[in-house]
Amino acid sequence: MHDFDPSTRRRFLGLAGGAALCGTIPIVTVRPAEATPAMLASAIRNLVGEAPVRTGKVKLDVPPLVENGNTVPLSIMIDNPMRPDNYVSDILVVADGNPRPGVATFHLTPLSGRAAAAARIRLAATQNIIVVVKTSDGKFVTDQRLVKVTIGGCGG
Repeated sequence: MHDFDPSTRRRFLGLAGGAALCGTIPIVTVRPAEATPAMLASAIRNLVGEAPVRTGKVKLDVPPLVENGNTVPLSIMIDNPMRPDNYVSDILVVADGNPRPGVATFHLTPLSGRAAAAARIRLAATQNIIVVVKTSDGKFVTDQRLVKVTIGGCGG
């Protein structure tokens, strides 16, 4: 009968790290792949389904050039009232060059007060940032901006 050793995982990681340092295990660095157009379309279609998406009413504010992709500020303002019968319910932010295109999702209610969101995001390389906004009456609006990144934030 074997005794259970709770430190097995730690011992394994320590031994594997030591073996890697001694050169007996090759170390491989993998750079994440970019999102495919199908992944990007899927991320957007999960929110909008087959509904039409139009431009307007959304203002995406993001710097056009950032030195470091690890922390890119963005803010989103939507020209829409936040009344119980007409409000912004969802905001989706996607990046077409990141390994996972879905960057952020915001869920709002009329109690949110205003149709706005802000965050700091991570970008792998120069790419388009796309915002899709859903209103309570099922309409969708979008905006996008190209952001040039000199040092990638996702391993680049």
